[in-house]
Parts: sequence; C-alpha cells; structure tokens
Amino acid sequence: MLGVFSSSIVSPPDELVAAGSRTPSPKITSAELVKRFLERKPSAVSMQIGNDAQLAYTHHNQSALHPRSFAVKDEIFCLFEGALDNLGSLKQQYGLAKSANEVVLVIEAYKALRDRAPYPPNHVVGHLDGNFAFVVFDKSKSTLFVAADQSGKVPLYWGITADGCVAFADDADLLKGACGKSLASFPQGCFFSTEDGQLRSYENPKNKITAVFATEEEIWGAKYMVEGPAVLAATE
Repeated sequence: MLGVFSSSIVSPPDELVAAGSRTPSPKITSAELVKRFLERKPSAVSMQIGNDAQLAYTHHNQSALHPRSFAVKDEIFCLFEGALDNLGSLKQQYGLAKSANEVVLVIEAYKALRDRAPYPPNHVVGHLDGNFAFVVFDKSKSTLFVAADQSGKVPLYWGITADGCVAFADDADLLKGACGKSLASFPQGCFFSTEDGQLRSYENPKNKITAVFATEEEIWGAKYMVEGPAVLAATE
C-alpha cells in the first residue's frame, strides 16, 4: 500500500529532512513514485484525492494473515493492512454490522475520535488488538492519521520524495528508491496525527520519541525510538 501527501497536508519530519541532507541520495517525485508503484504492482489501484493526496494499493502477493483493504466513507479514506483479533467486540462497541471488516472499523473509530470520543487518540488505537498498519486521510479536514501496532509484523515506512511530499508504504525498497536517505521505518506501537503534528507512542504517550541518525551502511536515514521506561497507558 502507498499513501503520498503534499506538504500542505503534512510537514516533512525534520529528522528525515536532516537525514536526507546529511547523506544525499537520489530521489524521485511523488508522481514518479506512484507511477513506479503501479508499474511494479499487478492489479494495483490508485486514486487522486484533490490536489494534495494520492493512495494506491494492490491485493497481489498480500499475506493471507495480513490482507490489505481500502474503504472510503464520508470523505474519510483508509488503507489498512493486517488483522484485528478483537474485531468482533469492536464491531459491537461501534455499532457496526457483522459483515464490517477492519478497514471499516478503523474509519468508524477515527470518526468517533474526531467527533465525539471522550478518550485521547492513544486510547482509541490502544484498543486495537492484532497486527496492523493503517493510513487514514480525512479530506473534509485535510488531516492525516497513521498508526502501526507494537509487534512490527505488518511493516510500515515513511520518507520524503524529491518534491517534498511525505510517503507511507509497506514496501521499503519502493521508498528507498524514491526517498533516498530521507527514509525511516515507522516506529512500532506509535501513531502520527497532523491534528497536533506529533508522533507518539500509544502505550506510553508521555514518553518522548527521538530519532537517531543511522549509519552510512543502513538503508534508513534515521531510526525512531521511544525514550524512557515503559509505562502502559490505561485502556479502560
């Protein structure tokens, strides 16, 4: 899966900008990145959302345990990869039909968080039990919400293209060829929201997340780490 967003939606992370400047590597534009994705991925589908966002995905070669899915509702677009172990109870919690899948559930959870949830984002994401990564784009508010589970079994990476767009993908090689050293693995157990512009751990939301420059030999430009001892956030 691939999500590409202009700087009007999300500001390129300072750490990835610095990593790319520290060890410059060839990059390509966001349009070329999407084109490359479509050329490499059989049966891929892409969609342009206004002038500032583009999403693409394919079911080709997906894991049977971690399938990819896409849905849109009320101008909320979501790419989801993985599976939720507690999908049944969450569907009851959010009043969804028995046929609803994970991507529909994430959209409803995001809507509840945006419109009426009494809990902070880390509680909402923390209630998702399973292996997953997802990208939610709210066109009505021009906001982005991205998260990955704590196990890292569903990979997610982010980087900066030649024209300053921020790209998220489950394919490291795809972004490596597009973002140069302005590239990192999205940290496990974390979420990123343009609503407050912060990357945070949903288990330890008060712990600072820092980025360390990677070595020249590594494909990453930086590595993100959650500081301090683990203090699990309450989920009740």
